[in-house]
Amino acid sequence: MFTHVDEKGVKMVDISKKSDVERICIAEGYIKLKSETIKLIKENKIKKGNVLTAAQIAGILAVKKTQELIPMCHPLPITSINIDFEVFDDKIKAICSVKTTYKTGIEMEALTGVSIALLTIWDMVKSAEKDESGNYSNTEIFGVRVVKKVKLINE
Repeated sequence: MFTHVDEKGVKMVDISKKSDVERICIAEGYIKLKSETIKLIKENKIKKGNVLTAAQIAGILAVKKTQELIPMCHPLPITSINIDFEVFDDKIKAICSVKTTYKTGIEMEALTGVSIALLTIWDMVKSAEKDESGNYSNTEIFGVRVVKKVKLINE
């Protein structure tokens, strides 16, 4: 038996009888970049502007719009979003933490936030990452995953 498909077609799962629960989800992912690009980011010398600030804004916006992007996601009352970065010599790690008190989980929101933050970094640094032929031979997004999921049940 499918949860999102029945004899009438596609449907969103009915969560109306579930209780509101405080939920936290943390997702992470990485973007591999040239060391020269990392240096430009650290020195705020990327022509498009501050890369990590733009990526934070984009990631936050993505979390808030997840239900518009993933067809079966319920709209959630998000209570907190935080996008952080760890910058290494050859990559940047993005971490997206999301909180809600609602009837269903927020994994898709956290994963969407981290994914869009990483894609925004890529977009911001395209000119620095292109090789002589205009390709991105070094640039790679990888390791996008949920690292922590918490349900805080108050009794």
